Amino acid sequence: MGKFIGFMLLWRLVGNPIIAILILVAVIYFLDRRYVGVFPSLTKPFKRMKKISKLRSQILMNPNDVSSKHELACLLIERKKYQEAFEILSSIQVQFEHSAEYWDDLGTANLMLGHIEDGEGYILKALSINPRVKYGQPYLRLASIYQRSDHGRVEKYVRQYQDIHSSSCEACYLLGMMYKEMGLKEEAQTAFSDSIDIYRSLPKYKKRQERKWAVLSIVKRMG
Repeated sequence: MGKFIGFMLLWRLVGNPIIAILILVAVIYFLDRRYVGVFPSLTKPFKRMKKISKLRSQILMNPNDVSSKHELACLLIERKKYQEAFEILSSIQVQFEHSAEYWDDLGTANLMLGHIEDGEGYILKALSINPRVKYGQPYLRLASIYQRSDHGRVEKYVRQYQDIHSSSCEACYLLGMMYKEMGLKEEAQTAFSDSIDIYRSLPKYKKRQERKWAVLSIVKRMG
């Protein structure tokens, strides 16, 4: 009711309902980006493309710059250019043989190209080098791949992530989504509730990074 009244006041103020809606959307987006983080950044893709262009120029001038090649491959993965990323990563494997980050990136490119067995193997190799590589995110990546095909693996990988992040709203949210996919509504509700409870117990400095998952858990629990 309060939101409707606010919209009506804004409509009367600007004199145009479409402009009023656009203003509300902009305000909601700003507040989300500032305090929650559910909506994607509008500027990040442009910054990423600029960085990719810069790295391509650096590599063109210095083909032996393997660090720039690795960074470029990571950005290409973010842009979903998996085949190009895979080719770049494959060309620098010797130089990054002992890098957990490298094997996780190679594994991710393979997973996204549909090479599930190879991708999982590379990511597990990354985790064997450093179980906390990228703050345990590879476990969640593996869990998401098997979300619709192998619930046992999903639960295993999410639990392993939880071992690293015992106070993770994200891990509880993903567990809830897995249970929901399996039709286990009660278990899903419990997992979503755990995510919300964890968020409430977090110190202020950690709430910002976990707020997105707490909000999503609230939405899913209500659904």
